Amino acid sequence: MRAAIKKGLWEFIKQDRAEIYCLQEVKATIDQIPHSTDEPTGYNFYLNSASKAGYSGVGTYTKMEPKSVILGSSDNDWDDEGRVIITKFDEFTLLNVYFPNGKRDKGRLLYKLDFYDYFLKYINQLREQGEKVIFVGDVNTAHQEIDLSRPKENQKTSGFMEVERERLDKWEKEGWVDTYRHFYPDTVTYSWWDQISRARERNVGWRIDYVFIDKALLPQLKEAFILCDIHGSDHCPVGIEIDLV
Repeated sequence: MRAAIKKGLWEFIKQDRAEIYCLQEVKATIDQIPHSTDEPTGYNFYLNSASKAGYSGVGTYTKMEPKSVILGSSDNDWDDEGRVIITKFDEFTLLNVYFPNGKRDKGRLLYKLDFYDYFLKYINQLREQGEKVIFVGDVNTAHQEIDLSRPKENQKTSGFMEVERERLDKWEKEGWVDTYRHFYPDTVTYSWWDQISRARERNVGWRIDYVFIDKALLPQLKEAFILCDIHGSDHCPVGIEIDLV
């Protein structure tokens, strides 16, 4: 987040003017986030930092005042890695999530899969309680072959392994909608590019950032988008327009 601010995060937010922004992998504590006159006004800010310095963390900026805010471990079995912020409003419940990375050596793959399983149970419970759920974040998995530029070469790479993709299949089977694919089932668009290999210059990317909604909210969903032209990170912004009034 500190690097993104230097690269124009505040300017982007002031020009874009969305109601809510969900940031993942902020890698900062609240006292490490620089403040200046350039910072956008009119937002409430909530941060869930990891206990490990310079690691993980999620932050939510919202113009709307939540009726409650849950920082992961306050309400469930999330760990101390700063992966979840839940903001509850009268109209809906929003989960801002930084899903685990399975790592190249697969050392964290089981942890990632367990996280997926627990997360699905949790959001299903919220739905059963009558809450209108939206979740957004870096899912760290490309769902289908269309979602990455080199699917055949990455069949055994964490982020496109069959066992990971099956978890996203299960989300959809249980009524959770990938909002971008709802509008654009055949569009090739990415949200992340490897910086080391300068993949963005060649558009060798992955779509691993998503906004999912409960299928019951589909009548209110107006648009979904990926802002590929916005730089400042190895990811680009993704989002939706939805009418929840």
